[in-house]
This record gives sequence, structure tokens and C-alpha cells, in this order.
Amino acid sequence: MEDRPESILFETEDGEHVPFFVLEQTTVAGRNYLLVSDSEEEEAEAYILEEIVDEEEESTYRMVDDEVQLQALSGVFKELLEDAELQF
Repeated sequence: MEDRPESILFETEDGEHVPFFVLEQTTVAGRNYLLVSDSEEEEAEAYILEEIVDEEEESTYRMVDDEVQLQALSGVFKELLEDAELQF
């Protein structure tokens, strides 16, 4: 049986729910990040999500859009997924 990636529903600012497939996760400087894709296909778009924990210990995720942070995190994920070709 083939392993399928875990999927999550991401809620956009418009309230739309978009399914993403979790490819990898990591923790950097005490913060959790997910590498996700919008499809199980090989040529899917990849995104990095940062976990945000509120006062009630509820987790939500936001897209990383800061270029410097995105470049640093993409390097970490590239090392974790040595065989994958990632483009953000």
C-alpha cells in the first residue's frame, strides 16, 4: 500500500478552505513549520506554513511570505528532503 501524505484544510483570509498535503515538518528557533503542497502531483506548488499558538493553546497556521524567512526555511526543508527538487 502506498503512503499518502497527511492533508490539512487551510483557511484563507477570505474564509475559503483550501486542502494542502503535508510533505514535511520542522521546528526552527522554537517555532513549528509545515512544508505543504496544493496537490499530490510531482509538479505541485509548495508553500511553507508557520504554526501560531494563541493564548488558549489553539494552533492555526499562516503562510510565510517574508522573503528572507522564506529563503532560510526553504533551505532547511531542502536539506530534510534531499531527494526532492523544491521551488517556492
